[in-house]
Amino acid sequence: MMRRHTQAYTCFGKELHQPGEDPESTVVWGALDHDLNLDIPGFQRSDIVADIQWHKSRNKITRMKKDMPLYKLTDKYDMFTNGTLKIKALMRNDSDLYKVEVYNSNGVNLLNKKFDLKIQEMLSGPEINWICTNRTVSCKVENGSDPELKLYLNSSVVRKGHQRLITYIWNSKWNKTFTCEASNHVNNKVITEVVVCPDEGLDLYLIIGICLGGIVFLIFVALLICYISGRKKQSRRRDDEELEIKAQRATLEERGRKPPHIPGSTSANPGMSQTPPVPGHRSQLPAHRPRPLGPRVQPQQKRLPPTPGTQVHQQKGPPLPKPRVQTKPPCDAGENS
Repeated sequence: MMRRHTQAYTCFGKELHQPGEDPESTVVWGALDHDLNLDIPGFQRSDIVADIQWHKSRNKITRMKKDMPLYKLTDKYDMFTNGTLKIKALMRNDSDLYKVEVYNSNGVNLLNKKFDLKIQEMLSGPEINWICTNRTVSCKVENGSDPELKLYLNSSVVRKGHQRLITYIWNSKWNKTFTCEASNHVNNKVITEVVVCPDEGLDLYLIIGICLGGIVFLIFVALLICYISGRKKQSRRRDDEELEIKAQRATLEERGRKPPHIPGSTSANPGMSQTPPVPGHRSQLPAHRPRPLGPRVQPQQKRLPPTPGTQVHQQKGPPLPKPRVQTKPPCDAGENS
């Protein structure tokens, strides 16, 4: 999209105007958000001047009349004693046709002047950037109205244009001094930079250095990963060993724990109630060995030899009580009876 650039030129003290503009008006440029003073060229106030009036289009905005207070349409406008009009904090809608009229005390018109006020935004500082690989330098401006850029190489203009960005390609390998100028009708800014680029040999060394640095960095990262992995495995192994030791200790404590003693109860088999000794530890009771487990062997009783004349029957099970032997009375006793 092309921008329309309006410009007024001065020729022998008179301005050439674009088509559609008032040929009797003077083009005046004002900066956006800044104050502007509209001076009356070639005018000097004297005692014959009795009335000065300023108009915007057909509206009266300020008036200074002899022996009367200053009239102002709004506080945006002000007038000095020499007839200069001050417009505060210009906005884009302030762009218009302004007219000043000067009268004497008899009401005779002494002077008429018209001013065509145009508003532009002030430019930001230009920037110079360059790329050494393709030897390209650029000049750009971010903010402002209708910028005109000029790029100088060693005080010679090499590129210019009414746009926000211009570029230039240089041929030699040596360092160059570039100057960028950005301007419009309300301000002008300049910046100078010395472009420094290494030659081809330095580029080769730089590439080799970058490659070697990358290899060293990769080796360092690999070693760091191996070290961290080893530390994690070692820590995991140590945790597993600690858990195993704790489990063994808990098992030994359960085995060494004795059952609670109940009063009035005696163990039928003392050997069975004793806890087997912990492997690898000596018994606390010296010279005492637990009885072997298994059925208890009853001691065999010695049997007396049978008496003569009696028949011995082998009885299975527990022994029966011995029959009581009755003695026969003597024969003499029977006869006596």
